[in-house]
Amino acid sequence: MECTLRGIFQQHFESYAERHRLPAYVHRAAYWIARCRTAELGGHVRRCPQGHVERAFYNSCHQRMCPQCQAIEVERWLERQKARLMACAHHHLIFTIAHELNALWCWNRAAMARLLFRTVRDTLGELLGDEKYLGATPAYLAALHTWGRSLSLHPHLHVLIADGGLDAQGAWVKPRRSHFLPARVLMLLFRGKFLAALREGVERRALRLPPEPIEQRAEALGRKKWNVHIRARYAHGEGVAAYLARYLRGGPLKNTQLLDSGTGRVCFRYRPHRDEDDAGGEPITMNLSPEAFLARYLAHIPIPRLQAVRGYGLYGQRQGERLDQARAALGQPAVEEPETLRVEDFLARFRQPPEPARCSRCGSVLVFVSALAHGTGPPASLH
Repeated sequence: MECTLRGIFQQHFESYAERHRLPAYVHRAAYWIARCRTAELGGHVRRCPQGHVERAFYNSCHQRMCPQCQAIEVERWLERQKARLMACAHHHLIFTIAHELNALWCWNRAAMARLLFRTVRDTLGELLGDEKYLGATPAYLAALHTWGRSLSLHPHLHVLIADGGLDAQGAWVKPRRSHFLPARVLMLLFRGKFLAALREGVERRALRLPPEPIEQRAEALGRKKWNVHIRARYAHGEGVAAYLARYLRGGPLKNTQLLDSGTGRVCFRYRPHRDEDDAGGEPITMNLSPEAFLARYLAHIPIPRLQAVRGYGLYGQRQGERLDQARAALGQPAVEEPETLRVEDFLARFRQPPEPARCSRCGSVLVFVSALAHGTGPPASLH
């Protein structure tokens, strides 16, 4: 069996799904991942002009969590964001909910994700709207991640935020403090708003409660320090945007991290986070049964129609005029949408120039011959 995520899904997902109740969207995601670039999705045939070689090329699945075919979509998203970023310093903030709420998250994935986005938006809006800290409209992107590097459940929000904002008079203003926002104040406000929204959701019965009681646990969480990090200031936002892009599509695990999947175990490697006890050493190798691996991986399949990256303030989708005003204040031209990145240009970034498929005998470029319908497989001459 090939040591890829596709191979693991092909061999183990069906039996796993028979033993576990899974939402329809998880079945759909697994279906596409297991068939990415296979004959079942169709494709096309190319042939050497001299008749030496004939090859079938199969279609990609375009599933958001597939690590095989999302690289170009990640680059396209990144180019669109870079075109909108302002030429100023940016900060990287990370808001993590307490792990004691993981069970509640599992029972209410969409509702909890919306609650997390709303709480972060309200927290930053309240603090940055205060003259003591900024007193202007900020600009930030928020991206939802639900996994740790070991594929454990770890819901948190990454925020890329500009070091400044646009005031009511249309002038660009910088934060009043050298450290942007006080970390403790940020944590306390975020924690308080999140727990208050949580209690409201429970009272309105907008949240499904897990079997174990959470009332006492939520009470204790109001006294616990939550993980809210403010990273060092960056001279520009492109580095953090590139970090966010890596996790936007393609899922939490790349095929290059898989070491073995043919011995009844799934073995993969990962590097721990910097704030973990074993950080800074060699990559860690994890061995899981196929069932345990799929349980971890499937917990992060994105919910349909849940937007995982959202822009707020000047980076909001309907703030084009205000964003151009802020860019002008920083000496930048108005935003221009970049052209859609072509496959040839994308490949050229890794190989100079991008090599077309060629005949192994004479070196001629293979030319298109015919399309392959879904599920038809390659023509008889290729079997």
